Amino acid sequence: MTNSHIFDRAELLLGEETMRRLEKTRVIVFGVGGVGSWCAESLIRSGIGHLTIVDNDTVSPTNINRQLMAIPANIGRVKVEALGEILKSINPEAEIECRNEVYSAATAGNFHLEDYDYIIDCIDSLSDKALLIEKATATSATLYSSMGAALKLDPTRIKVAEFWDVKGCPLARALRQRFKRSGLFPKKKFKCVYSDELLSNAGVVDPSDSSQLESYGSTRKAGINGSLHHITSIFGITIAGLLIRDVSIKGI
Repeated sequence: MTNSHIFDRAELLLGEETMRRLEKTRVIVFGVGGVGSWCAESLIRSGIGHLTIVDNDTVSPTNINRQLMAIPANIGRVKVEALGEILKSINPEAEIECRNEVYSAATAGNFHLEDYDYIIDCIDSLSDKALLIEKATATSATLYSSMGAALKLDPTRIKVAEFWDVKGCPLARALRQRFKRSGLFPKKKFKCVYSDELLSNAGVVDPSDSSQLESYGSTRKAGINGSLHHITSIFGITIAGLLIRDVSIKGI
């Protein structure tokens, strides 16, 4: 890398060989909201050389409390484009592909998951998330998945576990129920970041009230839950940490 000095501190810890592997590693992140945006930043700051970010949403005012690229000047902009600019400003030499798309049954064929070393799932939609998990675990890539980061306050309760061992997370439970009903199960084990804390919203957004939904931007969520930056960012950075450690260990 021409800009090698920006990774000097990382190389002191990880070593030259691991930094070379990080530069060659291909990662795709699905969903760049409160979890995915911070995951993407951490990966780029740690030396990942090839990153694809996928999201079809735009920046809304209510994103500002927890998403990296969400500032007043970016309201209305396509999320992946706004985030991509930030990531390129951190490491101009990184190869960053921005895909303004949603991952769904209709678009899954557009994504060649087998081209990546790591697949990161930060999707909110239950059906899309289940599909990505099913398809990603059928490849040789390593999958990391974020479970529900909303309705959380205590950062000390954030944990990592294999998907079938995740306890106390309604999203993980809903996914497991969906897999059991469909008979379509993940093809291999994968790690998840989750929290067993579950709080209630102090206020409720009525999905039928378009005036309330306007400030939230487009969404494929079944509901809108309260969430905070210190939780969502820890989820994202933890996933990035799992990936970086895995790359490092593979070279030992």
